[in-house]
Amino acid sequence: MNTLAFFNNKGGVGKTTLLYHLAWMFADMGNRVLVADFDPQANLTSMFLTERELEALWDPDDAQDQSVMASLSPIIRGLGDIAPTPVQRIASNIRLIPGDLNLSSFESNLSEAWAKCLDRQEPAFRTTSSLYRIIRQGAEKFDADFVLIDVGPNFGAINRAALISADAVVIPVAPDLFSIQGLRNLGPTLNNWRREWRMRLDQNPASDLLLPAARMKPLGYVVLQFGIRDSRPVSAYDKWARRIPATFREKVLSAAPGGTDATQEDPNCLGLLKHYRSLMPMAMEARKPIFRLKPADGAIGAHSYSVKDCGDDFRQLANKIADALSEVGSVPQNSDRGGS
Repeated sequence: MNTLAFFNNKGGVGKTTLLYHLAWMFADMGNRVLVADFDPQANLTSMFLTERELEALWDPDDAQDQSVMASLSPIIRGLGDIAPTPVQRIASNIRLIPGDLNLSSFESNLSEAWAKCLDRQEPAFRTTSSLYRIIRQGAEKFDADFVLIDVGPNFGAINRAALISADAVVIPVAPDLFSIQGLRNLGPTLNNWRREWRMRLDQNPASDLLLPAARMKPLGYVVLQFGIRDSRPVSAYDKWARRIPATFREKVLSAAPGGTDATQEDPNCLGLLKHYRSLMPMAMEARKPIFRLKPADGAIGAHSYSVKDCGDDFRQLANKIADALSEVGSVPQNSDRGGS
């Protein structure tokens, strides 16, 4: 099992859309994919589920809560440890741990627990590791090959608890000032979280408690929604695109300056994805990824070529991520390597 978080503290870069499409692509390639929505905005859950399903999921009068809050409720109420992980079937080989708008209420619990871990308090370790153990429980239940984690665009306690659960992190970026600044902040923060959690591991009083390793290896970045003209970024984006490789290398990887300033040639660049313009609302209306759109969905004429291009782009990206993950840990044996 490979656990992969998608994170950038700068919002609006297409992180959730990227994860959604990769979940479907990994599944199309023959993998069993578990998706965990730990963003309190729950946008990823709303992409997978219909409005009627969402209404049933978050019904305040329904005692059978089936979001992530169902697992966390005993901890929040002080009644014990996590409850069984709710897992919803999306497709034959995709499962979802649904998000919840109320997840933000768990922020204070996690903040308090982080400090109390230094006092060797077992309940604090159970709280801090709750998201990790929810993931593990769901992944084992489904026998998942990949776990994809979505989080919000901030450095809050929920994201910290989610990210220390990840083997690796993919960083979506846009070629703009805000993404560059986001990379400058993100690298040191991941390093601090990793170091602080490992300090806490030495204080764990419960040897039988399953705790995350906080590997959080930066796998690389994906440039999203860039303009294209003659197969190159348009000039409005070019100056920022050229700053991404060095900023990622120096601030996220803590590597020495040097290397290329061209994202297309940067080994840390996992992929460059176009803005698919009118295809995205078409896909949302059809409740499927762009590369699964059919003529019946409106993908006719030039759109049909863009649908194929999108499939090629995401297959290439998924294969590159799987290859990069192989350096972190084993990847599933049934991963596709460029088939149809």
